[in-house]
Amino acid sequence: MASHSRFLLLSLFLSSILLTTHIVNSADEEQNLLQQINSYRVSVNLTALKENGNAKCLAEGMADEFRDQPCTNNTGANTVPGTETQFSSYPQVLQSCHLNVTTTRDGAIMPACVPNLVPDLVLSNFTQSQYASNLNDTKYTGIGIGSKNNWIVVVLTTDTPEGNYATATNDNSSANLVSTFGLFCQALFLSVSFWMMM
Repeated sequence: MASHSRFLLLSLFLSSILLTTHIVNSADEEQNLLQQINSYRVSVNLTALKENGNAKCLAEGMADEFRDQPCTNNTGANTVPGTETQFSSYPQVLQSCHLNVTTTRDGAIMPACVPNLVPDLVLSNFTQSQYASNLNDTKYTGIGIGSKNNWIVVVLTTDTPEGNYATATNDNSSANLVSTFGLFCQALFLSVSFWMMM
């Protein structure tokens, strides 16, 4: 029994090391690409992009959606314009990041598929493809990066309300207050009715 529990503990320990290594490698790849993109922008006399947590959340969600797709000319930086893959789960990814279409409209989502995410190839998939026009555009001021398997997704943001990736607010807060008050009144009426019948 003792050897079985030692084996189990050793297995858990090794699994946690492998998982941590993968998470650290993903973070390193993303941080490396951020530094390379900012170096590229500075080299063409543009300001460096600031990290945007909401854009990163969306990039991670999109990378997760792409993760099992093979690299083809219909995916990533090699995509022929107009043949981009559409995801029916995009609204759920937005919702999980507490975003909505109105604050992401002016942003750019740029997925790239590079086997083993080799750093130099990843960078060239952004700087030497149709994505280069976005990276050279002064309207973009923020960035979020996410990766999964052979996929890395860059999301660019603007300083405009339509592209700043601000967290969605509940525009119906007064309607929710009225609705909550209505439910409270119904519950009060039912409980008074119940006590009167007894």
